Amino acid sequence: MARTIRRLLPFGLVLLLLPGAQAQLQSPAEYLGYELGKDFTPHHRVVEYVQHVAAEASNVNVLQYGNTYEGRPLMLAVISSDANMANLEALRQANLRHTGLMEGPADAESPAIVWLSYNVHGNESVSTEAALATLHTLAGNSDPRTRSWLENTIVIIDPCVNPDGRERYVSFYRSTRGRWPDVHPDAREHAEPWPGGRTNHYYFDLNRDWAWATQKETRERLVYYNRWMPHVHVDFHEMGVNSPYFFAPAAKPYHSFITPWQRELQVLMGQNHAKYFDREGWLFFTRQVFDLFYPGYGDTWPVFNGAIGMTYEQGGSGRAGLGIVTAEGDTLTLRDRIDHHVTTSLSTIEVAADHRERIVREFAAYFAQGAAQPAGDYETYVISLEGQQDQVAAIERHLDHLGIRYGAATVDSRQSAFAYRSGTRQSAAVREGDLVVPAVQPKGVLTRVLFDPVADLADSLSYDITAWSLPYVYDVEAYAVDSPIAYAAAERELPARNVSGPAVAYVAEWQSFEDAKLLAELLRRGVRVRFSEVPFTIDDRSFSAGTLIMTQNGLDAAWEHTVLAAAEAAGQSVIAVSSTLVDDGADFGSSDVPYLDPPRVAVIADPAAGAYALGELWHYFDRQLAYPVSLIQSDALPGLHLYNFDVIILPSGGYGDVLTENRLEELLEWIRAGGRLIAIESAARFLAGKDGFGLKQPDEDEDPAEESDAPLKVKSYKNRSREDISEEVTGAIFRAQMDSSHPLAFGYDEAYFTLKRSSEAYPWLEDGWNVAVVRKGALVSGFAGHKADVLIRDSLLFGTESIGRGEVVYLMDNPIFRGFWYGGHLLLANAVFLVGQRSVSAY
Repeated sequence: MARTIRRLLPFGLVLLLLPGAQAQLQSPAEYLGYELGKDFTPHHRVVEYVQHVAAEASNVNVLQYGNTYEGRPLMLAVISSDANMANLEALRQANLRHTGLMEGPADAESPAIVWLSYNVHGNESVSTEAALATLHTLAGNSDPRTRSWLENTIVIIDPCVNPDGRERYVSFYRSTRGRWPDVHPDAREHAEPWPGGRTNHYYFDLNRDWAWATQKETRERLVYYNRWMPHVHVDFHEMGVNSPYFFAPAAKPYHSFITPWQRELQVLMGQNHAKYFDREGWLFFTRQVFDLFYPGYGDTWPVFNGAIGMTYEQGGSGRAGLGIVTAEGDTLTLRDRIDHHVTTSLSTIEVAADHRERIVREFAAYFAQGAAQPAGDYETYVISLEGQQDQVAAIERHLDHLGIRYGAATVDSRQSAFAYRSGTRQSAAVREGDLVVPAVQPKGVLTRVLFDPVADLADSLSYDITAWSLPYVYDVEAYAVDSPIAYAAAERELPARNVSGPAVAYVAEWQSFEDAKLLAELLRRGVRVRFSEVPFTIDDRSFSAGTLIMTQNGLDAAWEHTVLAAAEAAGQSVIAVSSTLVDDGADFGSSDVPYLDPPRVAVIADPAAGAYALGELWHYFDRQLAYPVSLIQSDALPGLHLYNFDVIILPSGGYGDVLTENRLEELLEWIRAGGRLIAIESAARFLAGKDGFGLKQPDEDEDPAEESDAPLKVKSYKNRSREDISEEVTGAIFRAQMDSSHPLAFGYDEAYFTLKRSSEAYPWLEDGWNVAVVRKGALVSGFAGHKADVLIRDSLLFGTESIGRGEVVYLMDNPIFRGFWYGGHLLLANAVFLVGQRSVSAY
């Protein structure tokens, strides 16, 4: 059972129960009207209290660094001693000089900067309550102990990284609790409904977005993170109700670029936390889970930016509410959870203050090493510009968010390099203007982590994906080069949007996702668009299959202005042509140049769909492609409701209770009448073997062990996890073979790089188009168990089949994983816009 706060807290936090240290500074209880732990604080009251503390405490500043998609403010509170606060900007700049991100000599006496991030997962809602308690404890300079820490530290508190998700949870809980909290685990208040409050507005896990910055909250936070570059970063979480508290040191595998000092400081932090937890009799564990490998987390991303990054996990999460009975029969209260997080918050600051001098010195040495002789095999990463201008621009935008420096090659040269597309060593041609990303730079470690073809994985039991190299993510021709390459600031110019002379039609290349965004803009403006299913040449210029064609064809005289305005808005080029008669290929009125009927698109958006999978699609249409999409409940599928849409997308999820035999037959009738169904990952697997669909189940009799020459052995219980993982794929990159002549593959060449997260493999379609398949030896980067590698070979990746007048598109892997897998964004656009379009001309 919960004990009193005076007994629990080792840091003299009885301040929370007493009048404010300054005459006007109120405790959370005084300001909110209830003791922390008695209720969840809505976000607007969190904002009000943080602003109150900043207004009344001389050692606290607050700033708003952005807004969420739903318009809620994102805030930082900066706390230090009065002397440091008076010199805050100079101290910030001095720290940047330690990194080399700002020129000039650095001050060796700089304080340690500690950044505490709370509530990145919205339904792990204790974190924000703990942030308010921690903020009040540090404010006002009243406690001699915290005052001494703040002389050596600057503390930055983000009280709620994910306000939209947290408000979703808090609203649910406050609307379902009664007069007293019901601690019984089966009570309604412990059963958060789908999609839950864990994610942000678009159902993205913000704790996996640090390296990709696909979400508004992440991009806005990184601006200020890069301005401060903290030495210590903590991400506060919750996990299962019955779990003891987790804190550093983290589990293996550690990425090979993590330094001995970063490991040592993790141990020092854990030892200090353990001292206080042991004193209070609180259970905890370390090292068992939560490794430091995948760069997208709130612990690893800071590590690769020179900090010591840590995850702290408290039992509770979205099930615990204000109190819940655990498996041991104890009652875990919100007050308990607050106390634990406040204790590790203050213990972290204490360690940083005690080791301030070495923390600052090692931090500076980290960046000095990175700028002089960083670890790794390559000096430079080069992305070819020719034919990849859009992809290069997208990469540059990404690097800007991360604070990684880049430029354009100043001269042509040949370099010994690793070629990403072929996976081989070769002599590579570097052309003037190619994108150059030097490994020797202040953020050299982060650069290497994100660009190296293969991350050095010391242990296959990792918590997340094991491959993410950006040239594969963006599907570009790129090289990892052994030597430095001269470069200068990149000044990119858009190609001319039209040529002189009267325009009978406009054409636009189909080579990148940016071209798909142009198509979406054209269709939203009512422009009639065709596309060529075959390559063609006109005016001595060659165009590939998929090229968009815009003609007046019955539109009013303003059609040309509308086309050019759409191109301007999309930042893409269109090329004017003076005739629809081509030099080679298909004329614009040919049956090989079908009219692109603007599709009405629907995505299933209820518990049948996985929330992450749905969110990726919602965000894709809403924010990336910018094309209207309807989110519909699965019960809208029967009958005439189907015929309101041309394209229906099934996100990865579980459809057994939704798509019954009768509903599947109705869906098939809609497809036969011309509908296009896109099924992704587990949704595609669900259709395998169902009557009317051509996708077959895998051969259940195939035993991957038969492919191995290794002798059979008795399994060891202690190695059970490793035995199981031999058949798993933990987010590895595979090279697929593409049929680039099919509309689903327009804009691609014969290779496609896919992020595979499952060893489930399905045979090729017997009566359909196997547009992308995985063959033997396709693993490029990341971990795949030896049995999994056998299972995957000669399997379907992407395919289509015609059913009546309609089409089914099977996407066995997710082409837009977490919103950052840019290389698949165009493929999904192909599935939505180009597959299954029928020419209005007679064949």
